[in-house]
Amino acid sequence: MIEQSTVERVLAEGLSKGAEFAEVFVEDRRSSSALLDDGKVEELTSGRDRGAGIRVVVGESTGFAHTSDLTEEGLLAAARTAAAAARGTGAGTTVVALSETRAPRPNVVAVLPGDVPKSRKVELLAAADEVARAQGGAITQVTARYADSVRRILVANSDGTLATDDQVRTMFSVSCVASGDTGMQTGRESVGHTVGFELFDRYDVEDLARRAADRAITKLRARPAPAGEMTVVIGPGGGGVMFHEACGHGLEADLVAKGASVFAGRIGEQVASPLVTLVDDGTMGGEWGCFSVDDEGRPAQRNVLIQDGVLVDYMWDGLRARKEGRPSSGNGRRQSYQHLPMVRMTNTYLVDGGSSPDEIVADTPSGVYVAHLGGGQVNTATGDFVFGMTEAYLIEDGQITEPLREGNLIGNGPAVLSAIDAVGNDFAMGAPGTCGKDGQGVPVGDGVPTLRVGAGLTIGGTAA
Repeated sequence: MIEQSTVERVLAEGLSKGAEFAEVFVEDRRSSSALLDDGKVEELTSGRDRGAGIRVVVGESTGFAHTSDLTEEGLLAAARTAAAAARGTGAGTTVVALSETRAPRPNVVAVLPGDVPKSRKVELLAAADEVARAQGGAITQVTARYADSVRRILVANSDGTLATDDQVRTMFSVSCVASGDTGMQTGRESVGHTVGFELFDRYDVEDLARRAADRAITKLRARPAPAGEMTVVIGPGGGGVMFHEACGHGLEADLVAKGASVFAGRIGEQVASPLVTLVDDGTMGGEWGCFSVDDEGRPAQRNVLIQDGVLVDYMWDGLRARKEGRPSSGNGRRQSYQHLPMVRMTNTYLVDGGSSPDEIVADTPSGVYVAHLGGGQVNTATGDFVFGMTEAYLIEDGQITEPLREGNLIGNGPAVLSAIDAVGNDFAMGAPGTCGKDGQGVPVGDGVPTLRVGAGLTIGGTAA
């Protein structure tokens, strides 16, 4: 993307005022999307964004500048600006010798999305719309979306790192609205992977549309969700977002250092049920949050955070790892070249257990089965959270029975971790997600097997 000799001169410029660390991050991103709403193509867009961010560190001070000018003159100017912002006081010449970081690619892309005609992408949207509407007259609105991106990055720093990565992501979603005597209900299905257009060799958009429509229609006959503390069984895949939000963010080293995590200072302690092993893994081939190297040039890793209920480590980016004299865990991520990296999750999931999912439900006399969770709010300092239940059912006499209208799931992350009393053997990843933190969004994945929380979760429903 840029000549190595140019990168070396830019790094030297960043160090020239006495800085202890300098970094160049270059990004070239191409993206396209298409939206079909009520049978009409409302959006058909494509774009390209390229530029570089220069970071310079002096003690506790960080200077950062970004530019879309990738000429040597433009990069040197950005490096001088970052160095000045970092308030370096020294002077002199520093020579940086770069050596290429080689990391295995988590997947192979077979068909680049840019090589596929836009007409083919629109055909997928139209097919999904037709099938969704064919599920019944109750379906009154269908929205289908296609999106892809190709992101090339180069990372080099004064420690000698030189790394590159190509990240290709493709996704598809269908949202349906069903109308009836009880009002309007929604159903949604989405799929996304770090792969090319071959995604549609693995997934049938008509099947996605059928499931989204059926979910919306089923919810028309749903009863109000109950209210109060109940036993909750969370289904495979769809409940992973709870662990991402309620536990994962609290295990990011920057929040720990700020004292904004309920898990701060608890390494080596039992923080969860012995059935719980929580992992963050950027190497999961094809998953939405996977990559070869992170946005600081560190190879992606599989990091065990909680092992058999014991907290064993946090997630680390390069800057915080340097301060602690330890290696990065490959969790330094940024939204774009215009942003500084920070500690972020990749694919966060609960490891399989040994129980049959059918047995877990059968051993639950009463409660709520949550198939899918939606968005929510979390206080990382206390672990308290509220999530929306987008698909849930009653459990009565050990059987999943009536569907429930959307309600809230309320609890506390550490309390929920400790109250997990059964973990299934049917692990699945959930839908692709975008994680927001400090104004930045990055692609992430999450997943769980079927699990049961015996206490500590409150259903915020409206049933009397």
